[in-house]
Amino acid sequence: MDLHVSLVGRRDLAGQIYRQLRAAILDGRLRAGEALPPSRELARRLSISRNTVGVAYDRLAAEGFLTSRIGAGTYVREAGSAPRGAPSASPLRPRDVWDEVSVWPPRMPGITWDFRVGLPDVRLFPYEAWRRITAGLLRPSALGDPASAGDPAGLPALREAIARHVGVSRSVRAGGGDVVVTSGVQQAMDLIVRVLLEPGDVVAVEDPGYPPVRMLLTAAGMRVRGVPVDAEGLRVDALPDEARAVYVTPSHQFPLGMPMSLPRRRALLDWARRRDVVIVEDDYDTEYRYGGRPIEPLQSLDEDGRVLYTGTFSKIMRPVLRLGFLVAPPSLHRAFRMARYVSSWHAGLPEQAALARFIDEGLLARHIRRSRREYGARHERVAELVAGLAGDGLALVPSAAGLHLSATLPGGTDDAAIARNALAAGVGLFALSEFAVTGPPVRGLVFGYGAATVPEIGEGLRRLRRFVAA
Repeated sequence: MDLHVSLVGRRDLAGQIYRQLRAAILDGRLRAGEALPPSRELARRLSISRNTVGVAYDRLAAEGFLTSRIGAGTYVREAGSAPRGAPSASPLRPRDVWDEVSVWPPRMPGITWDFRVGLPDVRLFPYEAWRRITAGLLRPSALGDPASAGDPAGLPALREAIARHVGVSRSVRAGGGDVVVTSGVQQAMDLIVRVLLEPGDVVAVEDPGYPPVRMLLTAAGMRVRGVPVDAEGLRVDALPDEARAVYVTPSHQFPLGMPMSLPRRRALLDWARRRDVVIVEDDYDTEYRYGGRPIEPLQSLDEDGRVLYTGTFSKIMRPVLRLGFLVAPPSLHRAFRMARYVSSWHAGLPEQAALARFIDEGLLARHIRRSRREYGARHERVAELVAGLAGDGLALVPSAAGLHLSATLPGGTDDAAIARNALAAGVGLFALSEFAVTGPPVRGLVFGYGAATVPEIGEGLRRLRRFVAA
């Protein structure tokens, strides 16, 4: 153990060691059973005699704080309850905006039937293939120069692999140089704020919409304006004139689920061109499409290079795999690289290298095909059962993609109360009103099926019915 002891002057050295070790034991920094450095080693580090250290150790042992074992060393016998914290009387205070920011989604203890949105089924993940790849990267030469901190934009092999993946699967126009590896969509949005926006700028978001992005923008000093959506997606005619950026989920609107129609997409691009506005396209889960024609990304329709395209791998692999990407035009390459550098330098290189091989070996595409079949069956089951609840006021929002479906309730329904009552019965899901931004909340329920099997869906929705009908 690299034990910190600070000595001042040359008087009462044994007493100084005793008091510091006693304090470390009492406040829990040294835990019961932990070994202390041998007296000879600690004396050498402190440039004092071994006898001085021995006096301090003997006193602590006599008082019951330490115990010695011949040939084994000196150990802490008993410790305090908890480590000491930072000074509580600090004059430092956060900005007021942080009083309004909370963790989303909130914790939901006691869930048996899990309909929370945004969760993939980790049981479908090909662990053996991932383990094989990551094991091969533990060799000293696997990640290149050990003295290199890595490119802030990401490992070149992963950037190329991502460009090929989104080019083939989503028709996104990108080369490896256009890709910045991020820890997810939220970090991509953080980089966009750093590079393109100023405090006080107006950013338009869908209403209802994704809470973490709204909270990030607010915390960064942006003025967030909610824009209503209808059956065709974001209402372009309701966009604020002063907006400097628009954040949208056009392929699978979050949380309602409808895609943005092609005429509406073209109208949004035209509006942004006329007003010199950046569009952030979040394509978070459209690998999972169960019917209808593929939706053309805004990025592939964009002729001006004003769409920034972002996505994540946590929705198709595992939530703990915090890797995503941002596709940007060449005019922004250097700025995004530098923004990534000053914020967190780069994502973990072993994880990046593993994902690059996972994509290049065709394992990601295979995993998506297999899991799409399973999620498709769940999508169909949720749609069937929710449609059966139509007599209780639920109206399913048409959607053919992603890992969740939404259904609206009559205005004035307390959807939050339904969600609370359901949770008490072990059914976890979100109320649509939770996703309101600035306009009147849409009332309804969101049914995520990433973490619920087909049998669990049937039983969970059966239990939910009595709360919806109440």
